[in-house]
Amino acid sequence: MTGLDLGGVLPTIGSKELVATLPSQLGIGPGDLVAWPELAYPTYAVGVALAGARGVATDSLTSLGPETPALLWVNSPANPTGRVLPPEHLKKVVDWCRERGTILVSDECYLECAWDATPLSVLHPSISGDSHDGILAVHSLSKRSNLAGYRCGFVAGDPALVGELLAVRKNLGLIMPGPQQAAMAAALDDDEHVVEQHARYAARRARLREALESAGFRIDHSEASLYLWSSRGEDCWETMSWLADRGILAAPGSFYGVAGSRHVRVAFTATDAAIGKAEERLRAR
Repeated sequence: MTGLDLGGVLPTIGSKELVATLPSQLGIGPGDLVAWPELAYPTYAVGVALAGARGVATDSLTSLGPETPALLWVNSPANPTGRVLPPEHLKKVVDWCRERGTILVSDECYLECAWDATPLSVLHPSISGDSHDGILAVHSLSKRSNLAGYRCGFVAGDPALVGELLAVRKNLGLIMPGPQQAAMAAALDDDEHVVEQHARYAARRARLREALESAGFRIDHSEASLYLWSSRGEDCWETMSWLADRGILAAPGSFYGVAGSRHVRVAFTATDAAIGKAEERLRAR
């Protein structure tokens, strides 16, 4: 991200509460349309419901027809699939939104958890040009710095939109306490622990992926994030049962949308010991 000053950055109490309340805080409500990815974690839909707006899960902007959404979510790297959208695609989305006056919000909480791709923020000049007008990017330290319990996140981008969020949030008591801001600043100023964390997850990912594939799973996307988007070519609940019989817990793909009904999301966030046990059970069939 480049070209940001203090007016373009706002600390948030984690990223999930922001995702769930952002439409309301930006004045989106009944009669407005919000769109989010076809496969996505449910908080986008929750935010639309809280705002009383209308929502649609789609990966095709043309499917919206002549209707213009008030807000469009993109999520790259994606949860649950780990998919990374190429820069040229993101640039097209930025241009599309700007032509129509749609607010674009990019959920980039897994940006530093990449394995087989190099994801870019929508705020990168190659994507958004020399302006952040109409664009927001959401970030979290829960993944990159293992600070989930500290609820440290931030939103950055268009100073006008950030200013609007600040005006609303300070009246809701949603200002991050000073000690958390200090912890977040220290974590963001240190790259060494991020490299160490990345290496730890990379090793777990490699072990788990190999074990899943040896057990007959196909891994789709998963070039980033902390999950392996896995399929045995059957209904996700059959796969969930197969894994449960082996003492392995995953998330059913249908939880993230109808398009995920034949996948499960397998996380590699467990300890090395727990990953080792799962590996043994998968190889034992």
